[in-house]
Amino acid sequence: MDSDVIPASSQSRAVAWLFARPWRLSAFAGFGAFLTILLLTIANAADVAPLLIAPFGASCALVFGAPASPLAQPYNVVGGHLVTAACGLLVTTCIGSSPIAIALGVGIAISAMLPTDTLHPPAGANPIVIAFAHSGRPFLVAPILTGAAFIVICSSLFHRHVTGHSYKLNLLRRGQ
Repeated sequence: MDSDVIPASSQSRAVAWLFARPWRLSAFAGFGAFLTILLLTIANAADVAPLLIAPFGASCALVFGAPASPLAQPYNVVGGHLVTAACGLLVTTCIGSSPIAIALGVGIAISAMLPTDTLHPPAGANPIVIAFAHSGRPFLVAPILTGAAFIVICSSLFHRHVTGHSYKLNLLRRGQ
């Protein structure tokens, strides 16, 4: 028997593994995140608008890897990023970018996401980004609002056409 020939039972197990649902979903999640971040990066590099911040990579992990999670819903993604960025801007405007201010910004941001029902863990890093970048109010529009909305649109289209998962695109209130 030739050593390069794989027995039929091993071939069928290998083929079954390749087409197994967890493998496919993992590949789809990674590909969806890749496409979304690639498009944000291209727009960022073309000076269309500053659209890329590190927390968006973590947002993609949620919206593509765990799309059914309450934390990955459109309302949470967009709302969480807006709420935390506003908190970060408020704190840095009032008291600067000291270590205490950065920590206070994150704490206030997390506290603000809970009663607004916009909890989105990646957004908790926005006050840190804002403090280090010395960002101003335009940061709320680009990259925050534009980038978060772009992630939601990309994930919605991707899941609808590739994975079959559908979002309820209601940005006004979660769960309705």
